[in-house]
Amino acid sequence: MMAEASSKHHDYHLVEPSPWPVLGALGAFVLAVGAVFYFISRKDGDPQLWYLLPGALLVIFTMFGWWRDVIREAEYDGSHTPVVQLHMRYGMILFIISEVMFFVAWFWAYFDVALFPGDDVLVARKELTGAQWPPVATDDGRFQHVFDAWDLPLVNTLILLTSATTLTWAHHALQNDDRQGVIWGLICTVILGVLFTFLQAYEYTHAAFKFGGHIYGSTFFMATGFHGFHVIVGAIFLSVILFRATAGHFTPKQHVGFEAAAWYWHFVDVVWLFLFISIYVWGAEAVISAF
Repeated sequence: MMAEASSKHHDYHLVEPSPWPVLGALGAFVLAVGAVFYFISRKDGDPQLWYLLPGALLVIFTMFGWWRDVIREAEYDGSHTPVVQLHMRYGMILFIISEVMFFVAWFWAYFDVALFPGDDVLVARKELTGAQWPPVATDDGRFQHVFDAWDLPLVNTLILLTSATTLTWAHHALQNDDRQGVIWGLICTVILGVLFTFLQAYEYTHAAFKFGGHIYGSTFFMATGFHGFHVIVGAIFLSVILFRATAGHFTPKQHVGFEAAAWYWHFVDVVWLFLFISIYVWGAEAVISAF
């Protein structure tokens, strides 16, 4: 009678008391304070990277422990009913929307200065851009700081589009209970993601401009660099999914973690297409001058 009275008669997951929210908040606070001291040390000419270490380790420990518990709830405890899975999908959608707003900010900054390079109200901007965009031209009329969109950026675009294809292959294999197809599709996707990161790092090392002291460099690196960070996070995300797939996790009806990683990766792909078109293609070929 006692067992029957305590059994669950609903489709929702009542989470057990957990230390991870408190530890996560503490880790974020320590990391923020450490970042403040780190930037102060940089300003003094003696950067102390270890200021970031305690908070970063605490955050990583929290992420590992918290997600381990979520995996256990999904794979072994049976807590992720169809209703719970639906709500987790809603949560992932909301998270991606918040990420979209981050990129809206970077695109806004880029287009604002690109479309109005000689704004009379903002005198400093006019001085920085020379009242045209891209800002600095060479004697032959070409812009030495602008990348050729049809060179390495195009290669990276093809790499990301291919990775989206291999991830879709893995997703369809999972829906058809093809474990080997899932594993190989994920392997290919992770490799392509890592290759994209290396090529972008190579591009950055060969840039004719820096992040600081140049308005084009600031907008370029903030937009593409923030995206590059997301590619790294997505590759780690998919690597964890690959490890879980090799361990026998996920079924055709229970693979919310896989779907979350796939949605995140496709979001990264779509953002890159907008970056490629607006910054690499349009931003390099169209000269916008102030009237």
